[in-house]
Amino acid sequence: MLKIVPDPPHRSDTPQYLEDTLVEALEYAMCGLAVGQQSITFLPKSPASIMLLAVMHELEAVRQLVECALAQVQLGQRRQVHTLH
Repeated sequence: MLKIVPDPPHRSDTPQYLEDTLVEALEYAMCGLAVGQQSITFLPKSPASIMLLAVMHELEAVRQLVECALAQVQLGQRRQVHTLH
């Protein structure tokens, strides 16, 4: 059976938990965009292509938001590392 929802990371108490989750979400968004782009090239005149373009636009926005959140998490972790020394 096809598994649609990935397993969560094993330990949620590690500092890397949020970063790992964001990286995984970013990978799924990139995969979805790639599939959408391939679909558009195969069916450029299909009525469904308009809907697919709209979904891809929203998925691109999600990708950008996840990238921004990931950058903020990584920046926060670097700041914490510098303050410990």
